[in-house]
Amino acid sequence: MIDQELKQEAYELRKNFGLSEIQAISFKDLFLNKNILIYHTSLDMEFSGMAIQTGEYRFILVNSNHPIGRQHFTICHELFHLYVDKNFSSHRCQTGLFDKKNRSEFEADMFASYFLLPEPGLLSMIPKVERTKDKVKISTIVKIEQYYGCSRKALANRLLFLNKVSSEYRDELCRNVKQSAQHHGYPIDLYSSGNEGVLWGNYGIKAKHLFDSGKVSEGHFASLMADIGIDIFENLEDYGD
Repeated sequence: MIDQELKQEAYELRKNFGLSEIQAISFKDLFLNKNILIYHTSLDMEFSGMAIQTGEYRFILVNSNHPIGRQHFTICHELFHLYVDKNFSSHRCQTGLFDKKNRSEFEADMFASYFLLPEPGLLSMIPKVERTKDKVKISTIVKIEQYYGCSRKALANRLLFLNKVSSEYRDELCRNVKQSAQHHGYPIDLYSSGNEGVLWGNYGIKAKHLFDSGKVSEGHFASLMADIGIDIFENLEDYGD
């Protein structure tokens, strides 16, 4: 798939998800009304994530040991496999390598870059005086990555592909990432690991529907909800006299 096709696929999926070409992704909310479950769990560092599809339902596994910004990129990478990849099969992914030797993984990385950091929105956040090569300031870089919830590496690579930075300046931007964010008054959560055990999507809604329709017992429903850290018997109100 050529570069322009990947960009178009990314923007089309954004549109289908109700996102404009400048809008940042609210990852926690995006999948609530989709048949996609995102589960974050501790994995070895070489394992970024995995996509699985069963019928109409889609599942994405994300490594919570990776920084949150990288987790977001991984989710976008897996969306390519679920929605665009014509030869999709579940496999372990190491995202962000842009390895041209593996065509499917390279295309998934490029798609993720377009989906996470759409060009119209990205360029709109760069002042005109900073749009020439290697002129974008670190203050602008931090502002953009905080808005789009991306890693410094993902943003620096995106700017490299857009010919806004050289490879040397990209490498410079990727040094002292947490410190640069702190010095501009931003939190560093984006650059740290997190979300261990967190599930995004409508899992709870599906489980409750199964219970209400009589397809699972109360005990099974309680077990399903316990799997995502919810005790259905907690905080029950007493309506007795």
